[in-house]
Amino acid sequence: MAYALLLGNILCLVAGQMAWKLGLDRLGGLGFGNWLQAMLSPLILAGIGLYGIATVLWLAVLSRLPLSAAYPLQSLAYALGLVLAWQLFGEAIPLNRWIGCAVIAAGALIVSWK
Repeated sequence: MAYALLLGNILCLVAGQMAWKLGLDRLGGLGFGNWLQAMLSPLILAGIGLYGIATVLWLAVLSRLPLSAAYPLQSLAYALGLVLAWQLFGEAIPLNRWIGCAVIAAGALIVSWK
């Protein structure tokens, strides 16, 4: 159950980042003149809500797993974010980032090994 909660936390974190990126792209970025519009954007608000859910899930994870295991595993959010940036936004991902992503995944595997 703890790992399912952690997966939910990771998915909410990444979904929140994707919502923020989409919202800011639709606004043409964040600037001094549009910060209020950005804060009231449905996508920005959805991202904030997803981060709220992620926080509640994280508290549940911390009550079930040691921090020394949970926190490194949460880094899988970075790897998932990279893959989604490539797939959803068409971002060019240089080789060094793919290698870093593989290192994160390998580290998560090692941390989760019992």
